[in-house]
Amino acid sequence: MIGRIRGIILEKQAPEVLVEAHGVGYEVQAPLSTFYRLPPVGQEVVLHTHFVVREDAQQLYGFWHRDDRSLFRALIRVSGVGPKLALAILSGMDAEEFARCVQRHDASALVKLPGVGKKTAERLMIEMRDVLREWRPELALAKGEAPPPDIAQASRNRLVQDAESALIALGYKPPEAARAVSAALDEDVRESEELIRRALKGFASAR
Repeated sequence: MIGRIRGIILEKQAPEVLVEAHGVGYEVQAPLSTFYRLPPVGQEVVLHTHFVVREDAQQLYGFWHRDDRSLFRALIRVSGVGPKLALAILSGMDAEEFARCVQRHDASALVKLPGVGKKTAERLMIEMRDVLREWRPELALAKGEAPPPDIAQASRNRLVQDAESALIALGYKPPEAARAVSAALDEDVRESEELIRRALKGFASAR
């Protein structure tokens, strides 16, 4: 399984981007929500990926945020939803927007997406509700509703773990990564990318 790719963008033509990593060019299908975030050709990019193997094809799908990849994986397990349709859904909305649609049972918003009919939208409403509660319970809350303390803490813990893992992957020792993340963490941080940037700035200023 190819779970992550880091390399230089050689070509990009929606929905496909060609990324060179260690001399190998990977053709990656990406939703528009990811595609519009890509840097220019010639610059480095990091994508969270999902590798699909079928009898007639092998395809690599890439996502800017890990949440979008997780939602993609959940969507393709729904009856009647394949990778192509899941990619179309994520091209029209991100993971949080999709969760809000499910929470409000707003099938009409899904029907507006290419390839999503009324029956498919209703099936998504039913099958994804429990999946969202287990996967990202804080996303399934009503807009403006504060998450219960245990959910909020779980989300915070995941944020810290993701940031520490990224710093360790960059070559920092686990104790160093833990200290830097702890120093950078505050109530304003909502995404692991922001926490990682703050921690790296902390390392730079300490030199």
